[in-house]
Amino acid sequence: MSDYDYDLFVIGAGSGGVRAARFSANYGARVAIAEDMFMGGTCVNVGCIPKKLFVYAAHFHDDFADSAAFGWTAEAKGFDWRTLVDNKDTEIKRLNGIYERLLENAGVEIVTGRATVVDPHTVAVAGTQYSTANILVATGSWPVVPDIPGREHVVTSTEAFYLDELPKRAIIVGGGYIAVEFAGIFNGIGVDTTLMYRGPLFMRGFDQDVRSHLAGEVDKAGVDLRFSTNIAAVEKTPSGLVATCEDGAKVETDLIMYATGRAPKVDGLGLEEAGVKLGDDGAIIVDDHFKSSVDSIYAIGDVIGHMQLTPVALAEGMAVARTLFGNEPTKADYDYVATAVFSQPPVGTVGLTEEEARERHGDVAIFRSTFRPLKHTLTGRDAQTMMKMIVDKKTDRVLGVHMVGDDAGEILQGIAVALKAGATKAVFDSTIGIHPTAAEEFVTMREPVPDPVAEAAE
Repeated sequence: MSDYDYDLFVIGAGSGGVRAARFSANYGARVAIAEDMFMGGTCVNVGCIPKKLFVYAAHFHDDFADSAAFGWTAEAKGFDWRTLVDNKDTEIKRLNGIYERLLENAGVEIVTGRATVVDPHTVAVAGTQYSTANILVATGSWPVVPDIPGREHVVTSTEAFYLDELPKRAIIVGGGYIAVEFAGIFNGIGVDTTLMYRGPLFMRGFDQDVRSHLAGEVDKAGVDLRFSTNIAAVEKTPSGLVATCEDGAKVETDLIMYATGRAPKVDGLGLEEAGVKLGDDGAIIVDDHFKSSVDSIYAIGDVIGHMQLTPVALAEGMAVARTLFGNEPTKADYDYVATAVFSQPPVGTVGLTEEEARERHGDVAIFRSTFRPLKHTLTGRDAQTMMKMIVDKKTDRVLGVHMVGDDAGEILQGIAVALKAGATKAVFDSTIGIHPTAAEEFVTMREPVPDPVAEAAE
């Protein structure tokens, strides 16, 4: 038993912090966790969970319309925003309670309030100081809005989950997955939606075929895509908001939501004063075991600026618990981390993009298929699914798999297991498909697309 009050004090009760706290306590450590906002962090409260609930809501308009082709007489008679928000809030409150009970059942002491680091072994919350052998910072990230005139009139994804009423018109600013997801949500529930992005094509960092195919599908769904466009100023008027773009164009709207990035939530924590080194972006610099420049202070999740994904934060939290209290120094494995974008249609991806694969492995084979889903052979809806596989020609190992289409996230989870296990294209080819499904396309793609160099030489 040490002379400290705790063996570990966790700042931030998001997914990663809660996982680290629980499992450290299970190893026998004396653990406290501080939270000043809500149990479960961004994902549970203003991220993954409410966002996907909103995505479900956005699908129903098309589902009602499509049902006619299958013999149903149904129509969307109206949408009540308040009902969706209230039901979402009820579910989030339930999840908050679950997180709290998980911590209590593990023997973790919950401290309510904003925590700051006093020194490498002291944390202060609401005027009370706690001594601890180790500190874990798991405070996550927060949306960033550029400093433009009228920025006080815009919202971020955080506020979008709690709007008092649904706007008739909305502008979403940004080109990342949050912007694309919210554009689909608002468009699906009947908002006249415009997506503005300063670059030539959204979803930077994703496979180029994924980006271009998704842009086409989002455009067909009715979202007004305005690439190479950026807002210079926002003005509030009696009838709503006016966005003045850098090219001088003016767009009237009722809501402007910025999704232009998130910054590590480190302000006011006292980290630098305690000797913790931060990167240029404000992220806490850590080693492979999540130790900062101060031996007793660790950090995980969005605040370290790596992969901003809930399952990654969970893995990092588990690694810290094992390293500190399980006598098992553990690193997080970032290879073949699958992810999904709940756009409409959704994206699923695991492994390398084509661009990354060519840069790292040189000679690769590309298998790609685009087709109309079986469902829409009856509805007549102009929807196209795209699937893509990237294979190392030298080893036959599958380096990356990407999909744009219904259930992409569900399908790619299983594919991720195969890639993690080192599956080759021959393994996919020898696997019998499930018919009729979209997923079977991944085991029936036989002919690679022409190599771009050879094609250009013809």
